[in-house]
Amino acid sequence: MFAKYWKKIGMLIIIIACLFNIVTKIVSKIPYLEQLTQSAQYVSEQEKEEN
Repeated sequence: MFAKYWKKIGMLIIIIACLFNIVTKIVSKIPYLEQLTQSAQYVSEQEKEEN
């Protein structure tokens, strides 16, 4: 039975892996953007203190 459906099972596994990869990248991108904005705010505050 496995020999008959191996292509469909393989495609299903590949699709699930791709979706998992995409979701992982989206979730990890959000904190990265927050970190960039916090860094920009910190640099801006440091420049104001120097002047």
